[in-house]
Amino acid sequence: MKTIDTAVENILESYKNYGGINLDEAINFPNRQNVISVLTDLQSLIFPGYRFAEEIDSDTLRFLTGERVNRIISMLTKEIQKALVFVTKSNNAEKMNCFKLAENAAYALVEEIPEIRRKIGLDVQAAFDGDPAAKSNEEVIVSYPGLQAITIYRIAHFLSVSGVPVIPRIMSEYAHGHTGIDINPAAKIGESFFIDHGTGVVIGESCEIGNNVKIYQGVTLGALSVKKELMNKKRHPTIEDNVTIYANATILGGKTVIGKGSVIGGNTWVTESVPPNTVLTQK
Repeated sequence: MKTIDTAVENILESYKNYGGINLDEAINFPNRQNVISVLTDLQSLIFPGYRFAEEIDSDTLRFLTGERVNRIISMLTKEIQKALVFVTKSNNAEKMNCFKLAENAAYALVEEIPEIRRKIGLDVQAAFDGDPAAKSNEEVIVSYPGLQAITIYRIAHFLSVSGVPVIPRIMSEYAHGHTGIDINPAAKIGESFFIDHGTGVVIGESCEIGNNVKIYQGVTLGALSVKKELMNKKRHPTIEDNVTIYANATILGGKTVIGKGSVIGGNTWVTESVPPNTVLTQK
């Protein structure tokens, strides 16, 4: 039987041979655990008192908010700097510039929180209005996986459009793992968005979704082709305002537009545009 020392040596040798190790002294990748820790603080900043058992009153709210904001800025700056250095392969002289860019991005996100909260408030109301089973907005906040995925999307999307690499994808994949809902942070999603049930929903990178859209479990808004050379092309559909898409519908293609007010029935396969106010079902 081989000794533990031998096993350790073999594992260390595999690091040399196959990589996949994130060394602190190297041009290293952002730390997933740190990003998730920041994300947890951000979610608590958006809905204080809903995620953790903490005593909050008018006297402690200011202190808790300030504590979270400082922690978010400090840790997020560090992780964004790592991402920028990794992507740009910066040298030591350029790292300070990456730090400043990272710090600016972290501050910008914190400053955007009131606007993000406004949008998520509309998403909460859309869920309450759109689901007869919802008894209150508070129930939606604490228990609906669709809202959790949308909340994380809105945070990650702001970072994505701000030019922050890697971090938004870590956040969105964390949401994917916890909710079964896969929203690419680069997708453009309007206000009052509701995902009911949610498991198996996929929303691709170049997808554009208007206001007051409702989708159900298993919906895919995807690409007709996944060829690598199409990476900078619009590959995913456009969903206009006031559209409802029922369970397990698949809508594909960058040129596909679902017109305003349309209803897409369950288990449909759509690869061509649909005019406004159309009801589309299986034949």
